[in-house]
Amino acid sequence: MLFCCPACSGALERREHALVCPKGHSYDLARQGYVHLLPVKQMHAKVPGDTKQMVDARRQFLSLGHYDAFRDKLKALTEAYLPEGGAVLDAGCGEGFYTAALLDAAKAVNGSVTGVDISKFAVKAAAGKYKGIDFAVASLFHIPCAAESVDVLTDVFAPIVPEEFLRALKPGGVMILAVPGAKHLWGMKEVLYTAPYENEEHDTSYDGFEYLGRESVQRGITVEGRENIEALFSMTPYYWKTDVAGGERLRALEILKTEIKFDFLIYRKL
Repeated sequence: MLFCCPACSGALERREHALVCPKGHSYDLARQGYVHLLPVKQMHAKVPGDTKQMVDARRQFLSLGHYDAFRDKLKALTEAYLPEGGAVLDAGCGEGFYTAALLDAAKAVNGSVTGVDISKFAVKAAAGKYKGIDFAVASLFHIPCAAESVDVLTDVFAPIVPEEFLRALKPGGVMILAVPGAKHLWGMKEVLYTAPYENEEHDTSYDGFEYLGRESVQRGITVEGRENIEALFSMTPYYWKTDVAGGERLRALEILKTEIKFDFLIYRKL
């Protein structure tokens, strides 16, 4: 198991209904199989992270298949860099859509997959649906794993914490960051804003990492039905940044056509 105790950093071992460290700190396993490893002092809100409504909406949209190509590309990249018996950490795993594909990649080399997210609702949904993966509620700024214990770390639209990711990765380990391409969801932004703007695309350098390159996945999609359009909207930061008029224009649509593009930035720990 990748997890270590958030109180003393001791390795956690699975007991019947809990994870326990050598010093006796114990963390109950939920019925779905996940564990809560987020200390109160690391919670920036009473219930941090995505709400149940947001998690349900994301799961609904992802079930439509529009982002399957992104999931499949992330799986292929992980397969390319994961060694025999390697450990994958999905940092900001959400409801587990991408994490489940990473498990398929890990099984091929007798590896393991761990997912962490600060949202209790997201982790509960992930653990309830996807088995064979260790899930925990935890902060990406204080990942409950030992230093140099991860072979491949993935981060899909979650906060990027380079110092903590560097600590978690083994020497030579690989970090894969998924970021929005320049015109990701451009069709949606044209509806929401009178002057839509492109996302910036740049190859960021991080101390302690060698930049290996960028892989992109791009296509057009057609989202049908107001409920599905609303589900997509609620997955995005625009949900919180759009004025009332822009939101009303989008919610009036029965069909939304838009470009989607993910860029995967790949780094190796030096």
